Amino acid sequence: MDALLPTFLAALLAEFGDKTQLLAIVLALRFPRREGAVLAGIAVAALANSLIAAGAGQLIHQMINFRAITLMIAVALLSAGVGSLMRQRRPDTADSWKLGAFGTSAVSFGILAFGDTTQFLTMTLAARADSLLLAAAGATAGTVAGAAVAVALADRFEKSLPLRPLRHGIAGLFLLIGFVTAIGALRLI
Repeated sequence: MDALLPTFLAALLAEFGDKTQLLAIVLALRFPRREGAVLAGIAVAALANSLIAAGAGQLIHQMINFRAITLMIAVALLSAGVGSLMRQRRPDTADSWKLGAFGTSAVSFGILAFGDTTQFLTMTLAARADSLLLAAAGATAGTVAGAAVAVALADRFEKSLPLRPLRHGIAGLFLLIGFVTAIGALRLI
């Protein structure tokens, strides 16, 4: 259980206003009345990316000590904080893709999310907790929850949520927790 809640919260917060959430909006607008297929495709891609990240975390757990893993978590949190401050551009709509709502969503989301902040956070939290399945489940659930909000609101998303203050608040939270984690990992206090 030590991995489920932290990865869920980290993934959910990292997704708000991120390029992957913007892709979920674009896909929902591209495939009207196919929101279920869009969300299912996103869920499959999120699960695949989360399993890859958690698997890498399992490997890392066996190679380095707890302090080094804690420092990696700090770097991931600081990276997420800085990334939350950056302006995100709307991703390509993949209009030429003929895979349907589910296929287009799964492939485009999987490609766009591969190697992003959420995957980095998942990897480090899985390494700390040494739990592949719980870390992957938490990250997948957080990613899908963030995408579900975007898909449900679609064209009203940016108007419904104060995105800039929300992203800045999330960035502050990630940066604060990252600094505290780094200080603890380096034993500066």
